[in-house]
Amino acid sequence: MRSGFVPDVLTTRAADDGDMTNTVTTKKLRRSSTDKMIAGVAGGWADLLGVDAAIIRIVLVAATLLGFGAPILLYAICWMLMPQE
Repeated sequence: MRSGFVPDVLTTRAADDGDMTNTVTTKKLRRSSTDKMIAGVAGGWADLLGVDAAIIRIVLVAATLLGFGAPILLYAICWMLMPQE
């Protein structure tokens, strides 16, 4: 981790022409400023994981309703620690 609590995700991809050059793209975990309902935490995680933000939101709500109190606490912690996009 380079910038505090924000993990970096590296993806490598070979060039289209078949040559051995790799392109490295770094995705950082940030709160989404466009895909947000409360603070953009679910949108930021969805962008990092490459899934729809609705899936992250449904999982968080379902886990909370099933009696797990941790999702609310984790959301609040991410809200405080994740930088805005």
